[in-house]
Amino acid sequence: MTHAAPVSPVDRAGLRQRVDKALTDFLAGQRTWMADVDDALVPVAEAIEAFVLRGGKRLRPAFAYWGYRGAGGIDSDQVVSALAALEFVQASALMHDDLMDRSDTRRGAPAVHRRFAARHRGAGWCGDADGFGDAAAILLGDLCLVWSDELLHSTGLDPRTVARARPVFDEMRTEVTVGQYLDVLTQVTGDTSVERAGKVARYKSAKYTVERPLLLGAALADAPLEIRAAYSAYGLPLGEAFQLRDDVLGVFGDPAQTGKPAGDDLREGKRTYLVAAAVEASDDAGRELLLGRLGDQGLDEDGVTRLRELIASTGALARTEERIATLTDTALAALAAVDLETEARQALVDLAIAATRRTD
Repeated sequence: MTHAAPVSPVDRAGLRQRVDKALTDFLAGQRTWMADVDDALVPVAEAIEAFVLRGGKRLRPAFAYWGYRGAGGIDSDQVVSALAALEFVQASALMHDDLMDRSDTRRGAPAVHRRFAARHRGAGWCGDADGFGDAAAILLGDLCLVWSDELLHSTGLDPRTVARARPVFDEMRTEVTVGQYLDVLTQVTGDTSVERAGKVARYKSAKYTVERPLLLGAALADAPLEIRAAYSAYGLPLGEAFQLRDDVLGVFGDPAQTGKPAGDDLREGKRTYLVAAAVEASDDAGRELLLGRLGDQGLDEDGVTRLRELIASTGALARTEERIATLTDTALAALAAVDLETEARQALVDLAIAATRRTD
């Protein structure tokens, strides 16, 4: 496997800075508009700015950009701005995900629903503070989804170019939404099958993290069918590997790196591939312990440690790591089989490594 380059593919071509500038400029305009409507909306603008601008790996715009360049697309700030719209889709998904999971933090800061609940309490407003926080998170997440559309359409690209990308953008947002529902459904039905875990990972994260951004870039570049097919063959297994790495970090990750409490996925009762593999390989006592504590909001540090040890002892962690490696190799093989612009090909190789070996 090719080793990652010293310069991250997200930073190559000044991409991160250009994405951040596009987001900053767009959000400044939205803040002005909202302040004109009512000063009470300024905290909403501030919260979205903090969420979008002060964190995030920018992987989705990077996959889209290098997918665009790989298909022969000509670099422009208008294209980068259009691809930055993916960050608003991501922000929407995360705000809603944190609310549904009752997560306290995101990227080391209070989750949006917690932030607005604290604002309610601090101001001494009427009614239920947590209910207000929940409502705010829903609405801010919805607003980010609306703004993803607005940014895509307001960058100055030829309308015909945007129209080519529109079906990919729409399908991606549908997929992540139904994937999120399947995730919630899986938790309440207690389905611990590897098959169900794989489908949730594919639709909730894998497709909209890698495959759809690549195809969005390909559509903007008007790529031929051969390249679009190769991007799917690369993007689907790589997106699943990305989600599997996320699942490992959700149980074994360092809070200082992930920005979330240790073992948060265990408290939230996530039926991930990692957990499903552990359930499948456990004896009766281990299965009873794991399923009995999974989703326990009161799970303390000792409880997290016991479940981690159990998951590792079943071989589920090793099995998940092996699957990450296999999926990544499959993705890279698909990439090698198609003719792409040289710099973009290397960037996509490096992105695959960065996405699957990350620690945060």
